[in-house]
Amino acid sequence: MNTERKKQLIMEYKNRHPEMGVISLKCRATGEAFLGISGDTRTAFNSLCARLSGSSHPNRHLQELWNEYGEEGFEQSVIKVLKYEDPCEDHTEELELLREECLETDEKAVRIWK
Repeated sequence: MNTERKKQLIMEYKNRHPEMGVISLKCRATGEAFLGISGDTRTAFNSLCARLSGSSHPNRHLQELWNEYGEEGFEQSVIKVLKYEDPCEDHTEELELLREECLETDEKAVRIWK
């Protein structure tokens, strides 16, 4: 790969606008929802599923449900999307506020990470 192409790819990566928001893993059998925040929702689901499938997730209750029902026993969704301009800024506080709003509206929802 030539140097110009490499620079172009790096610039494209730095300027991408991944979907940021509140993600949900909802157990179909129990109705329990586990909410998290992410600066890149697509990669967050991949990471969560990998940890759960490898039995290495720190949320014991979520892990037990995953072990019992498997990936097909869960519904994955992005329930709130954060609108933002600068992908380089830290949007953690805004994402946490969005998650708190979602937790208030669903009594069966808890944080993924305790």
